[in-house]
Amino acid sequence: MKLEQKYLALIQEAQQRKMPDVDGIRLCFQTLSLAAGIDRDCATLLAPHSLSEGRFVLLFLLDAAPGGLAPNALAERAGVTRATVTGLLDGLEREELIERHADATDRRALCIRLTRKGKRVAKVTFEQHGRWIASLYGNLSAPERKQLTTLLEKVAGNLAGTAP
Repeated sequence: MKLEQKYLALIQEAQQRKMPDVDGIRLCFQTLSLAAGIDRDCATLLAPHSLSEGRFVLLFLLDAAPGGLAPNALAERAGVTRATVTGLLDGLEREELIERHADATDRRALCIRLTRKGKRVAKVTFEQHGRWIASLYGNLSAPERKQLTTLLEKVAGNLAGTAP
């Protein structure tokens, strides 16, 4: 795996300073480089559809709720603030992928639904995204996937605020 130049420089400096566990530092930077690469490829995949990751998540959630969802429910399910959801919805509305409707039971509330175009874009992007994710892990056997999951969970357990 090719590491970004900044990480290579930091590893070299760690080696010169004879810091403990340079291999751990390298693993951390490999993980960060992989995550950045996944983010870049995901953004590239979504860009032709005028979607960011946040917009994609809302599209996914709305596709799963044919009756629509209130903005606060979208915010909660997406794990973002209401203000963030408002901005994401504004972008989806500009692209004519969603419509805001008055809620049938409470005229003060909004219900967000996908438009026909939104449903088409959702279908295409979900299929494309699913194939892309499958390709990321396609060369791993079932035992390797299980092992990777175990290792990632083990490292994630170290993030529980116990680090010095």
